[in-house]
Amino acid sequence: MAAFNLSPFDPSTFFLTGIPGLEAAHIWISIPFSLFYIISLLGNFMVLFVVSKEQTLHKPMYLLICMLAFTDIGMSTSVVPKALCIFWFNLNNITVGGCFTQMFFLHAVFAMQSAVLVTMAFDRYIAICNPLRYATILTNSRITKLGLVGLIRAVLIVLPLPLLLSRQPFCANRIIPNTYCDHIAVAKISCGDTTVNGMYALVVVHVFTGLDLTLVALSYILIIRSFFRISSKKTHQKALNTCTAHIFVMLMFYLPFIFSSLTHRYGQGIAPHIHIMLANLYFVAPPHAQPYHLWGQNQRAS
Repeated sequence: MAAFNLSPFDPSTFFLTGIPGLEAAHIWISIPFSLFYIISLLGNFMVLFVVSKEQTLHKPMYLLICMLAFTDIGMSTSVVPKALCIFWFNLNNITVGGCFTQMFFLHAVFAMQSAVLVTMAFDRYIAICNPLRYATILTNSRITKLGLVGLIRAVLIVLPLPLLLSRQPFCANRIIPNTYCDHIAVAKISCGDTTVNGMYALVVVHVFTGLDLTLVALSYILIIRSFFRISSKKTHQKALNTCTAHIFVMLMFYLPFIFSSLTHRYGQGIAPHIHIMLANLYFVAPPHAQPYHLWGQNQRAS
């Protein structure tokens, strides 16, 4: 912790510890992190390149996979480069403005990705329950508009988080025990009243994320009901392939988020380095696997 005492009262800087208790292992931890990140970038950019060049892939589902690839790139890039700077060069300081900017992009990309997964669930519902009208209901322009709505919603939902925190006073303790500026972690080091921040964060998590999960669940209830009415074995298998891929991606996305949210509030018995390690893996593991899985399942279902 000696490195954090060089300028403890600098009003324009926060300090990120990395992974508390595992500072000596930062170099070793950085190896899988950097590998996952590079593979994730290569895979997602490859998906974007192939879809942009291949006219036959300019279809709603592939446009949604491209949106997911964009959000995966944004989510991992908002966290991993700074984490690697901490692991490799001990560059622990981050400006207050940089911290709030990272916080905004991190949570906005999460909200955007959640919106994309909801749209994917709607896409699967139309494809399985109303296949004859699929081409007229879900056009490329409509998918683009839904993506734009998801982006605007993400910005409007997340923007108050850094704005509310920017009005808070931060005293001598400017050490954030993490590799990135998470809203809860930054709020905890404020010496002001963060009740409004906490209440708004709870509203975002329970109302908006809860709404997205409800819409996804409703789509799959209708899909399951329709699934048992399908008599064709080939259609059965095709529907199962695309739905399995989407469910796999949703589990990779929502389960770590729910676990992280619960441990932040109720997991005082969990060692901090375990929680932070798992939270960091969330930004490299799913982006590494999601596009490949969706792409492969859709190719088999085509």
